Amino acid sequence: MTEMTGGQAAVAALQNEKVSHVFGLIGSATMEMFDALYDAHDIQMIGVRDERTGTHMADGYARASGKPGIILAGQNGPGATNLVTGLAQAKAAYSPVISIAGAISSGHLYRDAFQEVDQQSLFTPITKKTWSVPSTNRVQEILREAFRVALSPRMGPVHINLPRDVLSGQATFDPQPTPVSYRVQTAPAAPVESIENAARLLANAKHPVIVTGGGIKYNGRYESVLKLAERLQCPVATSPGHGDAIPFGHPLNAGQMGPRGNPVASRLVKEADVILALGTRLGFNSTFYTYDNINRDAAIIHVEIEPTAIGRYFPIELGIWADAASVADQISTQLDANQCIAAAETWLTQFKEERADHLARRDASAVMSEPIQPSGVFKVLRDVLPKNAAVTMDAGTLCLQATDALNYWQSPSLFTPLDFGLVGFSFACGLGVKLANPDRPVVSLMGDGGFGMTLSELSTAVQHNIQTVVIVLNNGCWGAEKAYQRDFFSERYIGADIHSPPFDKVAELYGAAGFRVDRIDALGEAVQAALNCGKPAVIDVQVDPKALYSFRRDSFTHRAQKKF
Repeated sequence: MTEMTGGQAAVAALQNEKVSHVFGLIGSATMEMFDALYDAHDIQMIGVRDERTGTHMADGYARASGKPGIILAGQNGPGATNLVTGLAQAKAAYSPVISIAGAISSGHLYRDAFQEVDQQSLFTPITKKTWSVPSTNRVQEILREAFRVALSPRMGPVHINLPRDVLSGQATFDPQPTPVSYRVQTAPAAPVESIENAARLLANAKHPVIVTGGGIKYNGRYESVLKLAERLQCPVATSPGHGDAIPFGHPLNAGQMGPRGNPVASRLVKEADVILALGTRLGFNSTFYTYDNINRDAAIIHVEIEPTAIGRYFPIELGIWADAASVADQISTQLDANQCIAAAETWLTQFKEERADHLARRDASAVMSEPIQPSGVFKVLRDVLPKNAAVTMDAGTLCLQATDALNYWQSPSLFTPLDFGLVGFSFACGLGVKLANPDRPVVSLMGDGGFGMTLSELSTAVQHNIQTVVIVLNNGCWGAEKAYQRDFFSERYIGADIHSPPFDKVAELYGAAGFRVDRIDALGEAVQAALNCGKPAVIDVQVDPKALYSFRRDSFTHRAQKKF
């Protein structure tokens, strides 16, 4: 046994779990822990400029690596409250972020102490679990539990409050306790009867479709889905935000479905007689919870690792609580290939023709002239981005359009805030993704408003030489909201237009590379130069301010009939 302070014990616990990066903002409340990190040469401390964006970095790191992303808020009170938005985003994405914050000394609780806030209550609704460590000798125990909970299916963020007296106190610890976070966790096996029923439904389907989501994307086993799709000769649609669940180039890839998807994949789900949902909730972004986006008469086979998600939003024919990729393997083994190909041959032929036509029209309709249009930007990016590129997105209609307008060749390659709709996510997330995958190009798309929220992290990128490329789609406004004001509020614009500095010049002042693009024919060259410049880079693209799109038209149907 070894005597340590609480701060030393916490860092030793991180080392024991093979943590390589900690994102954090230094503060007096956790100084004991930061001091211990000074001696932890196997952990790289990434000092951030804001706890919120630091949480997005940890989120991106977690999603890209499959390992927990660690964020350390050095200060209790305001340092802790700044974590809230990032943790709410991580919970919506089922991302295993481990958040640690200082807390006031135990003896000062409930005395209106300096920076006191009820952190236990604050974080409980936005995490899988929140702990307030009661004593120094329990620091490592609770950190081990935090790793276990964050990584257990379904994954998600957790939070730990460490009071000052707990961090500064001393106790004896096992210097090499048994790590728990990376033990193999076996998902429940699908019953044979369920596999037989699923195979029967699929084999007899005339209009089958497979819908995949994050449950396939993040376990790295898309080959199991493709093996089943090939056996069935069945198209595969993906849920919005997970267009990278299977590689773009596969001939059975239909792209993203639903109100945020493309017309080909969306039609498949609207007309399918059997839908095999693998690792997807069929939730809001996929369906808006209506039969406008999914066939009311379809027999749904719903496979999920989270039992409460099965059949939650739509009645199902068959529910299977198991790992989605494993079920795909089981069904493949059960199927007679010759039996199912003939039944859906016409359906498959029609899909392939429509998909080829959609992709051709997508390129042909891209506007390659000035003022710069989003379709032109997306066309250039499809042409110039390397196939191993990872792309992060912000919220907002330009990025929503981009999710299915780009091509994703590896999984995972697309990182979005879609379930939480968070503006200001993309750049910071991209920094975390890059640290998890230093050999992959990382490109972050966002609007001028979102980048303006987070551009201070250019300092973090430059200081730690995190070489991502930010493409700012600069239209001088909050585009989604201005579109709604135009289309539903008689052009009564208020708060929609924004002024920003030249982001390329700001990037250069920080020590990054800056590029400005005013003509669409200059964008490709700028992207190539940014990818090859050897430093963090920002490309400020001047997009047509009139290229606005009201995405959530359903939210304003009550105004569509009004006359002003």
